[in-house]
This record gives sequence, structure tokens and C-alpha cells, in this order.
Amino acid sequence: MTYIPDYLKTYPNMNTSSPLHISLNRLYHGFRPHRHDFLEFSYVVDGRGSESINDAKHQMLPGTFTFVLPYQVHELFTEPGSTLVLYNCMFSMDLLMEPGQEEGLMDLIAQNAMPSFVQLSGPENERMRFLIEDMYREYKGQEPWRRTMLQIRLKEILACFDRYRRKAAPALPVTPAVTKANASVWPIIHHIHRHYQDDLALSDLASRFSLSVSRISEVIKQTTGQTFVHFLHDLRLRHACSLLVSTDMSVAEIALEVGYGSYKTFSRIFRETKGIVPKDYRKLKFCQDKVSQ
Repeated sequence: MTYIPDYLKTYPNMNTSSPLHISLNRLYHGFRPHRHDFLEFSYVVDGRGSESINDAKHQMLPGTFTFVLPYQVHELFTEPGSTLVLYNCMFSMDLLMEPGQEEGLMDLIAQNAMPSFVQLSGPENERMRFLIEDMYREYKGQEPWRRTMLQIRLKEILACFDRYRRKAAPALPVTPAVTKANASVWPIIHHIHRHYQDDLALSDLASRFSLSVSRISEVIKQTTGQTFVHFLHDLRLRHACSLLVSTDMSVAEIALEVGYGSYKTFSRIFRETKGIVPKDYRKLKFCQDKVSQ
């Protein structure tokens, strides 16, 4: 029987206007194989171990910064007698795709030929640790401009990582082209994230990326583990959940906002996926928030 790694679909704050969560963790026995459709970075502050990303293994030592792309299968191993202490930050791809965003940040996802980690030391390590610890303090606090400060820190951390890994591996190619023989899925995923609110079809993607409908469908399924239709529904429903929790928009307005042509279709797909209708989901989350306050 083929082993299927866990598919983690949630993290704290995922369905909010600021889908980002950072935590400081202690791993005594590593972490099981898993994948997810959000982005993640980790930074080791103490201990020793290793990590496998799509079967490529690297050491994890103090100063190791790792950037995990969506859908990559990764597993962490703690060295016997040691405890891995590391920051983990999980965040939505949407945070790299805001209006006016520098394209270079989204290029981080397309650069799947570049190393997924870098071992930092000296001033570079000191700077990275300062940025991450400051981001963690900001996340834990409730200061004005908290959301803005978190996004600024996130961008700075990722920009520094990309600079450092380019410096460590200058001879490696940066962005592989999308071709019929070797289709890079990230420009495709990026486009779907940008346009999932539109009337998007596989034939549109095939035309845009010069691939056959069957090939582009295969590429999406191989990378995400989902069909194009399920992937599209996931993105739309995630946005819908965020709007249900954080706005006073009507359910009908939300249905149109996230890309569904009718309230009836939206409500049916939401119920089939979440096991609850949208208006009851909103009431449930409102009650849970009241209890947690």
C-alpha cells in the first residue's frame, strides 16, 4: 500500500484578514511527513537534526533557514539526544500577491531550482535572527499597525533569504522556463491564485501556458494532489470563510465575491465541503470567538 503523507490544511489565523502564524517550537522526535497548500519558513535556534523536502535531505543546525513551497512533502528528524528548537512561520500565498507587490517576492515560489535552505553564520545569521525574533514579538503583541509590521518583516525575511541563497549558490539557474517538456507549475498556480474569483477554466490555462488541457490538468494534480476543480473550490471557499468571519457582507455578496455565479451553487458546495451552510458557519465562528475572549 502506498504511504500518503498528511495533508495539513489549517493553521491559526488562516481564515482572517492577516493569514500568518509564527511560533517557537521544540521538537524532541522530529515531525512526521506532511504537505500543505500554504507557505512556510523555519529557522533553527538550537539543537541538531535534519529535514527531507521531496526526498532531498539537509542538516538542521543553529542558523539553518528553510523555505518550504506549497505541496512539497517534508519531514523533520531530531538527532538522538538533542532537541530541535526552531521558529515556524506559516502564511498564505496571498500575502505575496497584494496589489503593487514587488514581483520578486512571488518569484521566490517560481525558483524551484534554487536551494530550499541556507546555513547562516556571522552577521547574516545575527540579522536573520533579529528579524525573526522581532516578528515573533510583534505577532504576540497587540500594538497599532501590527498587521503592517508583520507583513513588512515577512517580506524582509524572505528577501534576505533569497539574497543569502543566491550568494551561497550563484551558479544555479534562477527561474526555469515553462515548457511542454518541463512545465513549471508555479506560474500556473500563481495565475490560479490571482484569478480564482474569475470564470476560470482549464482551457484558459492551457491556452495561456501553451499546454494541452490534459497536460495542465495532470501537472496540477501531480503537484497539489487535487483536481483543478477541487483546487479552485478550495481557494474560493478559503476566501469565503475569511469574509464570513471578518466582514458583514451577506452570503450572496460573498458568493459573487469569491467567484460563484449564484448563491445556490456557493451554498451547496460550501455545505458539501464544510458540512455546514455558510450562515451557520458564521454564527459558529462568532460564538467560538466570544468564548475565547
